[in-house]
Amino acid sequence: MAGSTTTTLNDLLPSIVAEAMFVAQERSIMRGLVKNYNLAPGQGKTVTVPVYPKQTAVGLTEGNEFDNTEVSTSGAVLTVSQVGLRTLVTDLAVNASASNVVADLGRLFGEAIASKMDKDLTGLFGSFSTNTVGSTSTTATAALIFQAVAKLKAAGVPTDGIACVLHPAVAYDLKASITNTFANPNAGDLQNEAMRMGFVGMLAGVPVYETSNLADNGTTGDFIGGVFHRDALGLAIMKDINVEVQRRASYLGNDVVASAMYGTGVIYEGYGVAATFDSSIL
Repeated sequence: MAGSTTTTLNDLLPSIVAEAMFVAQERSIMRGLVKNYNLAPGQGKTVTVPVYPKQTAVGLTEGNEFDNTEVSTSGAVLTVSQVGLRTLVTDLAVNASASNVVADLGRLFGEAIASKMDKDLTGLFGSFSTNTVGSTSTTATAALIFQAVAKLKAAGVPTDGIACVLHPAVAYDLKASITNTFANPNAGDLQNEAMRMGFVGMLAGVPVYETSNLADNGTTGDFIGGVFHRDALGLAIMKDINVEVQRRASYLGNDVVASAMYGTGVIYEGYGVAATFDSSIL
């Protein structure tokens, strides 16, 4: 009887997909913080999201006809593209491995696609040009996060749905500012939480998230984070994680290919604040 080879991955494909999907959803923080759109087959590779301008009501005079208000929309276009990765799994690797190859592959693919998705979305923070806080020579402070939230509220952005996303090296400075450089843990609940758990939690009424999936702006230690409402950014998904296996007999192994089809874009630019900070530890 033939020995166990990676051809058995065909039978275990649903397990790989399930693991990859689970990891992607767990690791991709941005996916749950932005507006999601699903594209059905045959709808093309773009989604046009109508953007309605803010309207102003006026006082009326009894008995007089009032002017007609013309409402015109603009459209934010999300264009879907493909992302993926491939790995060759040899028969020898499977037979000799003491680990669960299915789980390993699922985690590998899930983390890679989740990271790519997050980077595509966080890379849009720099597009928030109407409202900005900080600079490439400014360290993060609680006051600047409050300022960013205040700018959104002043523009009429609903508080519900606002989130703050920062690089961990930037969040370090924020934690240092609210804990008196980690020397005063008893000043209040927020400080105690930052000292005990290592994360900020809620600040200025919004949750603060940390992710390494934020590229610097070209200078080491300089990152553009974001304080934004859910409607500021969009994620259009045509096909979630898909895994395929193809036998490569000449390599005595199998190609395992993972891919996804999605697009990202800015929906309401004024619903976000670009938070530029310089980390003191990088």
